[in-house]
Amino acid sequence: MHKALLHQLFSFLLCLLVLVAVAINTNEKILGHRLTVKTDSVATEQVDTMQLLSDGTHIINTTPLTKNVQGYAGPVPLRIYIKEGKIQKVEALNNSETPDFFEMASTLLTRWNGKTLDEALHTQVDAVSGATFSSKAIIINMQRGLQYARQNVQEKSIWQQVDLSPGSIAALIVVLMGALIPLFVRNKHYLTVQLILNVVVLGLWSGTFISFSLIVNYLSNGTHLLSSIVPLIMLVTAFIYPFFGKKNYYCTHICPCGSLQDLAGRVTHHKWKMSKQMVRALTRLRKILFALLILLLLTGVWASWMNYEIFIAFIFRSASWVVLALAAVFMILSIWVPRPYCRFVCPTGSLIKVAQSSKD
Repeated sequence: MHKALLHQLFSFLLCLLVLVAVAINTNEKILGHRLTVKTDSVATEQVDTMQLLSDGTHIINTTPLTKNVQGYAGPVPLRIYIKEGKIQKVEALNNSETPDFFEMASTLLTRWNGKTLDEALHTQVDAVSGATFSSKAIIINMQRGLQYARQNVQEKSIWQQVDLSPGSIAALIVVLMGALIPLFVRNKHYLTVQLILNVVVLGLWSGTFISFSLIVNYLSNGTHLLSSIVPLIMLVTAFIYPFFGKKNYYCTHICPCGSLQDLAGRVTHHKWKMSKQMVRALTRLRKILFALLILLLLTGVWASWMNYEIFIAFIFRSASWVVLALAAVFMILSIWVPRPYCRFVCPTGSLIKVAQSSKD
């Protein structure tokens, strides 16, 4: 095996090892398997799928029923209160979702109140735009919990778990276009179309992109192949394509954030002239920032920085004003400086560079 390929493989495995350590330190789980001993109270909460109160209220805890159901940052278990055959209320249990996103998604929790089990099971509830992953997880948790309440818990078939909504289908088409067509077609006009589709469909419509939060979630909780097909294809282009000579492929051809910066850069041909010394200094700063952020994850000092990557601005209804402001600054700056966020800041991009042994 070529020495360069061995070096690249070592870099990839080293990054994977670090990410596994981050996943364990952040969520105390790896691929859905908890690695720490729970206290008795929490263990009881997980075992007791159904409880009966003295007033006849049944409480369904969906934690054991939805181990393979993920929101954006992990499981989203619920507690469903049922009395006299009707749903009284639904409560969300502790989860790792971004607070702003989950606050939007939690508006769904009252949609089943007052309904019988049959009515609730047949109620069509759509995901909340801007918090798609969290709200879909809530809906599936409700379905599993209600099925259990009827003593008819049914695991959906593989094909039933596939999201066939227009946004998900469009995202799958666009990500496949980005993953395949540029391998064979080098056309300036097609590139423009792909960039626009990446921004509109992958970014604004479906809110799908690679981020540190997504990677750590997958390593901590695992994921289902078909229900997560779009981000998994993205991960393949980011971490597997480089082994076949296609370095920086995801960042160049698929990432909605990079695509928006490229489009913004076409506004004017007048660019700021940066000296080689300045570029080297900013590149060195990016590496220092990346090392610091990894250290924060490994030590658990500030793991929530993952919620501030500017990709989240595409889900603008849920993004914090800090993320929106940072995104606006970098998008405006990209008019005069090519891909400033990608080149000099992006933690996820730095991870990809290190994993593919990039010398950039």
